[in-house]
Amino acid sequence: MSPISAPAKVLVTGANGFVATWLVKTLLEKGYTVRGTIRSESKGAHLREIFKAFGDKLELVIVPDITKDGAFDEAVKGVDVVEHTASPFHAKATDPDDMIKPAVKGTVGVLESIKKYGTSVKRVIVTSSVAAMVNPFNTERVVTLDENSWDEPAIAYVKEHGKNSPAALWYLASKTLAEKAAWNFVEENKASISFDLVVLNPPYVFGPSLLEVHSAADLNESLDELYQTVIKGNPHFIPEVPHGFIDVRDLAEAHVRAAEKAAAGGKRSYHWQDLTDIAVSLNIIEGIPKGNPGAGKPISAGFTLKSENTKEILGMQFRPLEEVIRDVLTDFKKKELDGMTRIYIYGHQFEPIVGYEFCDLISGGERWGGGICLRHPQRELAPAQS
Repeated sequence: MSPISAPAKVLVTGANGFVATWLVKTLLEKGYTVRGTIRSESKGAHLREIFKAFGDKLELVIVPDITKDGAFDEAVKGVDVVEHTASPFHAKATDPDDMIKPAVKGTVGVLESIKKYGTSVKRVIVTSSVAAMVNPFNTERVVTLDENSWDEPAIAYVKEHGKNSPAALWYLASKTLAEKAAWNFVEENKASISFDLVVLNPPYVFGPSLLEVHSAADLNESLDELYQTVIKGNPHFIPEVPHGFIDVRDLAEAHVRAAEKAAAGGKRSYHWQDLTDIAVSLNIIEGIPKGNPGAGKPISAGFTLKSENTKEILGMQFRPLEEVIRDVLTDFKKKELDGMTRIYIYGHQFEPIVGYEFCDLISGGERWGGGICLRHPQRELAPAQS
């Protein structure tokens, strides 16, 4: 057995996304050849411009609708690894299926295409989310999440209430159902497929953006939440919950190492007031509302992401929160973002959560805690087969 390495060819679905653009950049800089899927030709213009120095090492193919049968049939041919990042994360949906259908059908669809036409594919890495693990209705003060943790409550609530359920739960349900569908597909087809599956479960993803951003309205959802909460001082829609975080550059690196070494992790936590406190102290952008300085520390203190073993396997050092926020604010200032504000309408008050504990399960489980939680079907992790 040998790990995947450059100049292997990697398919990145949704290549023009916030995380995916950094993944494409990281792969190209490491000598990989990249094929990226985009929804339309216009979506590829910016990618071709920022990566023009890599010439024909980057190929872009159009997949207009990832929910259509056979959408990825041509895209998966001749690639060694598939990095599936294409999935909705936005507040513009008007129906749960606007998020759930693309997430589930897109994930299963790419696996079906690989089974039929991706004969050279050795590993598939799916970007899921910690959203697939948490219970949004939890009332316990400390929660331990492990490989058995699934966000079943969000699925049940959305199924019962449909359009009347909070849009935030649509996203949680979409990530949970898509990940479940991926594992079910691999289990049901294990006798007839030659690839294995790795799933990364990152929390909030922050960091500088490679996307074409002319105003705050162009920000992806996670950066827009940071912008609205920290820069504009608008209350976050889940105000009293601690969150995990990871820098987008670290997540991109972890995606590559997941193909090469099959593991990823980190240790991070924050409350939104912590971000504000850091932003004010950095003084990169003037006039940031101070909120209630120091109020976030008692909340974020109970949130633990254990990742010692995953760090050891990948040999990664994750960026600290201060560095991430500094680079985000510097990027905001460079882009001269205006004061446009998006309105979030979720219509639901989540119960406060004082702390989460993510268990590190690298030696025996399918999910590992950390800056990135990861699932792998094997108890002893092995590199991808060549």
